[in-house]
Amino acid sequence: MTTREHDASVYEQVQRSSEFQELKSRFRRWTFPMTVAFLVWYLLYVVLSGWARDFMGIKLLGDINVGLVFGLLQFVTTFLIAWAYSRHAEKKLDPIADKLRHEVEEKTK
Repeated sequence: MTTREHDASVYEQVQRSSEFQELKSRFRRWTFPMTVAFLVWYLLYVVLSGWARDFMGIKLLGDINVGLVFGLLQFVTTFLIAWAYSRHAEKKLDPIADKLRHEVEEKTK
């Protein structure tokens, strides 16, 4: 068996392992719902900007209106999601990924 074939079989074994499947599952259980939630929030902003101009133009404080606040909240939401994902990955994903990486490194030496 060549080194290339050996490496491929190692990666295929890892891919079939229950730990790898758990890693994918944890990633997807967090990422897919968060992506959908953010896209809904973003599309709501776009739809309101296009079709609810009166609502988005309501002045809240001086020249600051609802549209401006919603627009700024898009940035805040993005940073909060990135922060939450980094915490999730550190606690739930990285330990499994590190273990799998070490196993692969040992097998491919």
